[in-house]
Amino acid sequence: MYAFTQDVPIDAEFYARIRAGLGEERAKGMVCHLAVELPAGGLRYIDVWESEADWDAFAEERLHPVVHPLLAELFGDELPPEPERTTLSVVDYWA
Repeated sequence: MYAFTQDVPIDAEFYARIRAGLGEERAKGMVCHLAVELPAGGLRYIDVWESEADWDAFAEERLHPVVHPLLAELFGDELPPEPERTTLSVVDYWA
């Protein structure tokens, strides 16, 4: 399994636009995705995937084509760098 957290400087409204663009089809290899609000602002993603390759494929094929045009509305052609991901060591997953 591949798990990570990622803090992103967006609000719930912007996140809802991303989710709408992604559609309802579950991503191949995604075990779970959780988005929570941070007290100081922004969101934290907590993701668990079957493999890092599944995450990479999802990010390249589905996520970036949705997120990049939305970010371009805010930043124009100078998109901000990808937020840092902190990899987590999965001890157990129980669903």
